[in-house]
Amino acid sequence: MQHIERFLNYLLYEKRFSKHTQISYKTDLVQFEHFISDNFNCSDPAGINYKMIRNWIAYLMNNGNSSRSVNRKISSLKSFYKFLLKEGFVYQNPLDKIVNPKVSKRLPVFIEENQMDILLDEVEFGDDFKGLRNKLIIEMFYFTGIRLNELINIQTNDIDFYNLSIKVLGKRNKERIVPIGKEFSEHIQFYIEIKKKKLVVSNTDYLFTGEKGTKLYPKAVYRIINSYLRLVSSIEKKSPHVIRHTFATLMLNHGADLNAIKEILGHANLAATQVYTHNTFEKLNRIYKQAHPRA
Repeated sequence: MQHIERFLNYLLYEKRFSKHTQISYKTDLVQFEHFISDNFNCSDPAGINYKMIRNWIAYLMNNGNSSRSVNRKISSLKSFYKFLLKEGFVYQNPLDKIVNPKVSKRLPVFIEENQMDILLDEVEFGDDFKGLRNKLIIEMFYFTGIRLNELINIQTNDIDFYNLSIKVLGKRNKERIVPIGKEFSEHIQFYIEIKKKKLVVSNTDYLFTGEKGTKLYPKAVYRIINSYLRLVSSIEKKSPHVIRHTFATLMLNHGADLNAIKEILGHANLAATQVYTHNTFEKLNRIYKQAHPRA
């Protein structure tokens, strides 16, 4: 389909989306392109109408895609057509008549506070470089709520030990300052000292590395988190993002202001943060039913 590459370059260089986000858009648009080409023999975006798009949506739903997944693909297509309209490649948007499939509300999955206490206080990580690093990675997610990509890109000079904060590069290259506690900052300093002594290459800029000083890949961090969460929790998904959810839920349960949590997490709007209030309500509701004699 014409103009997809131009749109992808627009996302990368003008909108400053991440390469990962660009790849997601590309996957959705190429899938759409193949469907339209195979079923309607059409390759020009201006020749596509809303009936074709409805057929595509029906095809996706009938082939096991969730409503959430389909809505993401529709969102990619909407962004593409907005770009085409802006550039004058099309003169009407066929998605104006499209209604998105309804999505059932899915609450963020999180680890219970007592389970995290067991993990950090009772599980043996080892006192070598690898053990210290793995525990610090878990603490970094749990104490700051940062994202996986943000964690692997932290450099040593991003940490301000005097002001107890970390500079984080978030989505769309937006910087934010995340506070840390004094005890946690001491854990980081101890790890850095061990890292300097133990690594073959000790002058790497990145905080978290492999044993040869190379920057960690996302899959390596995912495996670390998954292996340790297995020790304390039976939830199906055991990922870094689950610990981010755990951080936000814990902060809210302990009385933190929703706007403060939004700023720490780096959410673009409050609606993204408000989803954690549902977890808090569910917990209060459960406690009420257990405690009240007539609940």
